[in-house]
Amino acid sequence: MTYLMFHFVFTLPAILLLAVTVPRPLAGIGDVRARWAIPILCAIAFSYTTPWDNFLVANSVWWYGPDRVIATIGYVPVEEYMFFILQPILTGLFLYHVLVRWPQPDRPSGLAPHGVGCLFWMAVAGVSFYFLLEGPDDAFYLSLILAWAGPVLAGMWLYDGHTLWQKRRTMLLAVGIPTVYLWIADAIAIYSGIWTISSDYTLGLNVWTLPLEEATFFLVTNLLVVKGVLLFLFGDHQPVQQVERTLDETPEMAGS
Repeated sequence: MTYLMFHFVFTLPAILLLAVTVPRPLAGIGDVRARWAIPILCAIAFSYTTPWDNFLVANSVWWYGPDRVIATIGYVPVEEYMFFILQPILTGLFLYHVLVRWPQPDRPSGLAPHGVGCLFWMAVAGVSFYFLLEGPDDAFYLSLILAWAGPVLAGMWLYDGHTLWQKRRTMLLAVGIPTVYLWIADAIAIYSGIWTISSDYTLGLNVWTLPLEEATFFLVTNLLVVKGVLLFLFGDHQPVQQVERTLDETPEMAGS
């Protein structure tokens, strides 16, 4: 199987199915926001992932069979650049299905989840940067993934962790199912020799038959997609509501 055939088997049919079956109108989301959320996220994902992915391939963290790709730009195959766009589309469309078909009630935020989430991901990023500089070679790939994704995930929680926490059940479903699907597709691609993961830069631990690093990659990238879309759709509502509520309550408090 070639890399292009991989897309025709795993990514493009799933995207087509999700696109033609997504409910319209997107009740409770807002058609204008929903129309632009995924394209904007694709542009961000492409820009942010391109240099990182080229660095990984240039350093032989993984590589591709020369007879499995059409061409390369820099160090990365054309089909890989396609993946930077196709994965956000796939996961984003699945999120729309979850939001409309299986709406989850907002849950109370509780104890400042934005601070907890931010601190957690900053700690993950900090440890990962340390291992990049001082750790063994077999931690290199996992450290690169978490150092690359951790600061962005921390920033999302800092920006509006309340919305993310309120939508946590939606996130669990919208992240979990596409991640398992892509784990299966990735395992088949590795087995088929489309790409090969270096044993020198991985820990040798597996999730089923998939290297832990690859499983982590698809988990955090789908977290980035789902959280990014949710914040684009809903993230600026909570702060505005808080400001309006504060303004409404101020005269009452002053007169009491």
